[in-house]
Amino acid sequence: MKLSGAVMTHPRRLKEAQLLADADVQGRIKVVADPEPEGRPTALRVAPLSWECVDPDATHHLVLQDDVQLAEGFFDYVEQVAAVAGDEAVAFYAGWETRNGGVARLAALTGSTWAYALQEHVPCYALLLPAELARGYAAFQAQDEPGWPYDVVMQRYLNARSIPVRFCTPSVVQHMDMPSLAGNAYHGLRQATLFTERVAESPRDDSVQFPVVPFYQYGLARCAVRGGTGWEYVETERYLNRKGLLKHCLNELAAVPTPALSEQVRRAVWVTAYTIGVVTADAPAADPETAAAAMQTLGPGGLCEDYPADELLALAYPIRDLALGALEVGRKVGCSGGLPAGISVAEGPGVLVTGGEGRFGEQLARMLGDLKYQAHHVSKPLAVQDLHDIKYVVHLGNPTTAGLLDEVLYAAERAGVQRLVYAGSAVVYQGSAEGPVTEAVLTGPPFAPDALAWWQEEQRCREWSERSGIAVQVLRLAEPVGPHTARDTAAARWVHQAWTRRPLSLAPERVHQVLDYRDLADALGAVLAASPSQPVFNVASATYTEEELADVVAEASRRTPWETCTTELIEQWSMATGLISAELGWTASASVFEGMRDLAQWYACDVHGGDEIR
Repeated sequence: MKLSGAVMTHPRRLKEAQLLADADVQGRIKVVADPEPEGRPTALRVAPLSWECVDPDATHHLVLQDDVQLAEGFFDYVEQVAAVAGDEAVAFYAGWETRNGGVARLAALTGSTWAYALQEHVPCYALLLPAELARGYAAFQAQDEPGWPYDVVMQRYLNARSIPVRFCTPSVVQHMDMPSLAGNAYHGLRQATLFTERVAESPRDDSVQFPVVPFYQYGLARCAVRGGTGWEYVETERYLNRKGLLKHCLNELAAVPTPALSEQVRRAVWVTAYTIGVVTADAPAADPETAAAAMQTLGPGGLCEDYPADELLALAYPIRDLALGALEVGRKVGCSGGLPAGISVAEGPGVLVTGGEGRFGEQLARMLGDLKYQAHHVSKPLAVQDLHDIKYVVHLGNPTTAGLLDEVLYAAERAGVQRLVYAGSAVVYQGSAEGPVTEAVLTGPPFAPDALAWWQEEQRCREWSERSGIAVQVLRLAEPVGPHTARDTAAARWVHQAWTRRPLSLAPERVHQVLDYRDLADALGAVLAASPSQPVFNVASATYTEEELADVVAEASRRTPWETCTTELIEQWSMATGLISAELGWTASASVFEGMRDLAQWYACDVHGGDEIR
């Protein structure tokens, strides 16, 4: 194995970069500086040069960023890793604020020295690629859409070539607390989940992939769950509820003395650590020192954007102690091989979800399952046998999908389902008068072409209901926000512009209504749980002005400026949602900001199918 390498830097940090290069006594590491130092600092200008400078006889190429600390023995270790990693990409760092930090925590607790990364931006502080793969990066970046973050572009590059990323635990690289040149200081203090100052052993040729990864990020307890064709990212409490463990988890928390933490932090930390215990219960318990080290970074990783460094590190200890207690409780439940006494998971009526772009329908079916419906999604052409034991059909409308609705209606009638819920769009109100519009506003076909297309789909459902005698209800939905939503919504377009560093073009008079993907599932659950007394319901989570929605997008994805544009016609109507509240008691409860952040993360990681299982 023959190693070459580079430190990518900006002229302001040449001294730090040279110190890193000089740490390799064999002199194989070059310093590559930004060729346009007067421009806005960005890793994208330096990255192609850093990956192109592979020595002609090198088998592997290492690229470091200039704000890292290397463990003693790092370069010898990299050589040994190159010999066992084959054609895979190797990262030597996993940050405490990332999903992959959750993977690193599981690896430490189960005694695994290597783990495969989740589909997230690649940790690029210290990255090793096979030489030919390194040489190909520059051409890929040149063809990619400009402006995306470097670590996202690298993820796409490796995905496009089906190259997995593995990383070591503990990390042998630490991120230093230096001022961010690229404007990322708002992310707060970023360090490794676990870091060792000295490489202790030779690398083993093993790497694990965990099917469930609990992580604490942005103050939220979340889980990556592997299933079907891809990864699902859900609230950890939702995951525990699916397993019948949420009540037990929260009951155990109630019996724990309260440390000096807010209730929100206390609950999120406990739920995360409890779930870590459940999913690692099959492995021997980690030694106390390793467990304490793994849990000590849980709080800083989840809260680093909200607290200055000194306060963050002070919180690490009470959070660690709380997390260690939850870890032990979760392990006991996991080791028991079943649910705690008295807990059962009930199942409700069968529901079939049809239609929807990408994996949105599949995601919706899982969330209806969380409401105890026996729900699943069919993406293939629908047949009558698909509706065996199905009581309700939920169809996600789309006027551009020719023939799909007719196929669903035919199969539903033949199967004798009890009800069909057609999930339509608020677009049907285009051209309506200003002000909140109620379900009773439309008494006939609208004039706007897009509105008419949605109306015609609704009308086909109503006519089918009259002919078949099967109840139909129509939900008119605001623009969905969340993973797997359509990419032509205002929010998705702005997320794209924010990620690619383009200013948002705003029409200040415009009004937006959005629907969090979790609120959609809950609204459907409320409709299905009641008798079909009302034919139409408007459903929305929140209403925003143009500037307010732009603020949410920028905060959830990437902070970006905006500019004012003018349009010939701006409609200012919004839907009134009082009917569904009055009839069914449903009100929006999900955080739209969290839904927007879920949309932004999915959009960045999934542009080239990044969340598919490989």
